[in-house]
Amino acid sequence: MTDIKKGPVSGSKPVAHVTIADRRQFLIGSAGLLGAATLGLGTGLGVRRARAQSRAEISFASAAFFGKETFGDLIKAFNESQDRVLVKNIELPPPSSSTEVYQGLVQQLARRTGTPDVFSQDVVWIAGFAAAGWALPLDEYFPADKRSAYFSGTLNACTYDGKLTALPWFMDSGMFYYRKDVLEKHGGKVPENWADMATIAAAAQKAGDVDFGYLWQGKQAEVLVCDAVEIITSNNGAILAPDGKSSLINQKAAVDAIQFLHGTIATSKISPQDVLSWDEEPSRQPFTSGKAMFMRNWSYVYPIAQDAKASQVVDKIGVAPLPSFPGGKSSACLGGYQLGVNANSKQREAAIELLTWLSSTETQHRIALNFGLAPTRPALFQDEKIKTEQPFMASLEKVFTGATARPITPEYAKVTLALQSGISKALVSGNVQAEMDALATQIDQIVG
Repeated sequence: MTDIKKGPVSGSKPVAHVTIADRRQFLIGSAGLLGAATLGLGTGLGVRRARAQSRAEISFASAAFFGKETFGDLIKAFNESQDRVLVKNIELPPPSSSTEVYQGLVQQLARRTGTPDVFSQDVVWIAGFAAAGWALPLDEYFPADKRSAYFSGTLNACTYDGKLTALPWFMDSGMFYYRKDVLEKHGGKVPENWADMATIAAAAQKAGDVDFGYLWQGKQAEVLVCDAVEIITSNNGAILAPDGKSSLINQKAAVDAIQFLHGTIATSKISPQDVLSWDEEPSRQPFTSGKAMFMRNWSYVYPIAQDAKASQVVDKIGVAPLPSFPGGKSSACLGGYQLGVNANSKQREAAIELLTWLSSTETQHRIALNFGLAPTRPALFQDEKIKTEQPFMASLEKVFTGATARPITPEYAKVTLALQSGISKALVSGNVQAEMDALATQIDQIVG
């Protein structure tokens, strides 16, 4: 997940990920679900229990996600649920500042002092942290035969060089939001291909039903890479070759996909020029204000759109898989944050205890309800409370579980900066083929 800016909403505290004023239910189920006697044992993982002789002090660092509560509230609940481990919460910037979050973690982990003991990481950082020797291999604590409680795709993303170096926490993916009431006036069928989407969006815009036909995120930031992954893959293209050693970004499938995005601004004009400077929140706000027909965004938008304090489109929105090109298939970029343990932690057993609690069924259930973030445990998608309170989550399980990863490479930090710059230049200039050729050369030098 990426690039979501803080901004106050009337009657609420400024938040980053999901803006909801009501912070009731702060410790939902903590007494029953998080009891010290069962901590870490109800997950079915066969995890070796931490045996701290006294209350061990550790730290947890994560990007700041918000909903009905914060991750700081989660850590407080953990501290109050047992008397063996005391965790200091280190709040990093929100995902809108993913580069700053990454750099902050790199600076800390590279010092090899053991701080933070436990951290959350964007799924695309896992390989790099593991390759640098900063992430503790977790196979000893979470045996292979006990990992079936998680989605296999997420487990694969948490594995580097044959070792489990991160534990699944929550996931996200890009999805297609639409106005049900406006769509009903223009055919009633959710478009499954990009051309149909553009046609319907233009018609709704021309009729004066909306100001904008299609909103997406074109800011030179991580979210632009996510948008690019989705549209390129939906045209049977790719950014890197399967072996990760060369670029495919200048091949026809990728070029045509980026050209389509440019066309939404320059040709069909269903997207405003402003999308080139927008990340998630600037694109979300016009949609939940009732000014847009279609939008690509993350799952956090749904609870905002259903909150009467923040939305003009309550009960008027639908969510579906993103469209594709002819011969392609819908693609959603895999997002989400996974958990890691600092390889230099001086309190490994305590760190594993916190890790186990954070990834447990009970805590993932709580995160799904209070943050709108999808679990990495398949069983939770069948939970009746989640189905009732977060219906989009259960209905789009296949979107979450079939999401497409961003380029998997230990050099991702360099690759993403190159992608952000090159794709941004193409969208601004319209010289897509030339910019993609230059970008492919740059990426080849990075990964070759």
